[in-house]
Amino acid sequence: MIVLPRAFYARPTLTVARELLGCLLVRTLPDGQRLTGRIVETEAYIGQEDLACHARAGRTPRTEIMFGPPGHAYVYFTYGMHWLLNAITEPEGQPAAVLIRAVEPLEGLDRIAAHRAGRQRREWTSGPARLTRAFGIDGALNGCDLVGPPGRAALSLIAGPPVPDADVRTGPRVGLGSTPEPWRSLAWRLWVADSPDVSKAR
Repeated sequence: MIVLPRAFYARPTLTVARELLGCLLVRTLPDGQRLTGRIVETEAYIGQEDLACHARAGRTPRTEIMFGPPGHAYVYFTYGMHWLLNAITEPEGQPAAVLIRAVEPLEGLDRIAAHRAGRQRREWTSGPARLTRAFGIDGALNGCDLVGPPGRAALSLIAGPPVPDADVRTGPRVGLGSTPEPWRSLAWRLWVADSPDVSKAR
């Protein structure tokens, strides 16, 4: 498995969001078990001018990581109940991130099912909060270096077969009802067409 290098993340966020489709998210649990999923949905959040991006507030204890080196995880708590996983992008000092919204489970299915007990297979990882629960991702992984090797790093992103442009769809980001235009309607959400694991909001 080829871990995505730091240079992969130190590029325009929309490019990273597009090229993460088809890559693998690998979560190594504390007991050594590995959970793997193919990324099928992402969203881009770009800079302080993006009023949907946390960086709009400037440097705060919460957003400081977004101003740091690319290729690290930004894991934050939202709505008082959900953890969400992001990959920091752009060169250091330019705050931006890609939200990993959904994955197709591939490895460690028994453990994923246990984390999502009572849920149908379709509901395991088809949304950003669902996938963090399924993969056991929480605030303890905020700042985790995504460039570490699988099996030694708690989180890694691995190169996967590229997704053809014909199979990619784009649209507005989810949950931005109070965000002003043009930010609310920008087509900065990307997903793999016809994937059963993409979140319902299309």
